[in-house]
Amino acid sequence: MLSAIILPAIPALAQQRDQLRRDVEFLSSELCAGRATGTVGAGEAAQLVSRRFARFGLVPCTPGYMSSFYTGGKVGRNVIGIQPGWGDKYIIIAAHYDNLGILEGNMYPGADSNASGVAMLLGLVAELAGNNYPQSIIFVALDAHQTMAGATDLLEKIQGERLINPTTGRPIYARSITSFVNLDMLGGTSAPLHQGRPDYLIMLGSEKHRSLLHRLNLDNLDLGFDYYGSSSFTDMFLYRVGDQKVFYDAGFPVGLFTSGITMLTNKREDDVDTLDYDVMEKRFTLLYHFFDHSIPLL
Repeated sequence: MLSAIILPAIPALAQQRDQLRRDVEFLSSELCAGRATGTVGAGEAAQLVSRRFARFGLVPCTPGYMSSFYTGGKVGRNVIGIQPGWGDKYIIIAAHYDNLGILEGNMYPGADSNASGVAMLLGLVAELAGNNYPQSIIFVALDAHQTMAGATDLLEKIQGERLINPTTGRPIYARSITSFVNLDMLGGTSAPLHQGRPDYLIMLGSEKHRSLLHRLNLDNLDLGFDYYGSSSFTDMFLYRVGDQKVFYDAGFPVGLFTSGITMLTNKREDDVDTLDYDVMEKRFTLLYHFFDHSIPLL
């Protein structure tokens, strides 16, 4: 029963906050130059993800974890790694790593959008990889978020049975996907659900797991399950925008974790120093426990 949940300790949790910041700092640095699809900076970001996937033993579906596609005359690259499970089902945990790049000579760092989501994804890889779950976990850093071309290419490769699990030698069948969960903007605290509560988290979708999220919320984050009380905005952000839309339209269960759009979203000022890493760590801890407990249930 959920009331009997016992939470394991996360190894080296005291270091997690610093790792989250280091990853955001790298992804929003001048080296990555805003991470626009098809640029050298986006390639640097993709290489960071692939190195981390390799470090924690994820299985690559393609050489170097890279899955390429064309979009708008450019080459986009999704980064895909699998944590094998002992069953025949899969959950996809995704975060887009691209951003606006350099426009009119100005760099758009995209610290919250979406270096924060990628940092959370990499943290989850570190903590969940190596565990023996009934489901396999497909970790994906998506490219080309603005047009959802990365999510679309991932879906098309799954539907076309062109994404192979090397541990089984068989395609990852669409019917085997139990859920697509998107991590998008998870570092901001300037748009709280309630005044005076910057320690908040929004989960859209995954209705049957809301009680589980509540029970695992030991840091007492202010949880929201709609987009600031608006059903129309909830539907828009869950089903009409964001990479999860692609999978929702194809009939898959989807979920979205976010801290919401802020005044800095898609602005030059969205840099590493504008995020709250203490709150990010609390969000990460809850996300880790949520996936650790829900993966066997999905």
